Amino acid sequence: MLDELDKKILNVLIENPRITYRKLAKTLGVSVGTVYARIKKLIGRGIIKDFTIQVNFAKIGYDVTALILVKVDGKHIIDVEREVAKHPNVCAVYDVTGEFDVIVVAKFRNISELNKFIKAILAKPYVISTNTSIALNVVKEDFKLKVP
Repeated sequence: MLDELDKKILNVLIENPRITYRKLAKTLGVSVGTVYARIKKLIGRGIIKDFTIQVNFAKIGYDVTALILVKVDGKHIIDVEREVAKHPNVCAVYDVTGEFDVIVVAKFRNISELNKFIKAILAKPYVISTNTSIALNVVKEDFKLKVP
């Protein structure tokens, strides 16, 4: 379980992963040593996976966001998910319930790149079919959720 200080640390880091330990400690009214120890513990527990930035991919030429639903032979879902997840254009891979087994979210510079990617998925053993939707407009794309 997370205590209130852990939650406050996480929420500040979610908003600004570049904040210094000193500034974070001052913001929260605790010592730098406390902040350091807490963050080290959160990393060790796998709660903090990375300190990162968010890139506006459309501004660097990745104009196509695709949501690809994949139907897979049941015994090989994990194998297919792991293989697809290795592709550099893939942002997320979800193991899901329902008619399809996997949802892949990926970004491409153009439709041609997306076309090649889908054909590569369909060529994989155990992939039965795909259903692709292209995002026409990204209304919200933000994984910086507050920790309650």
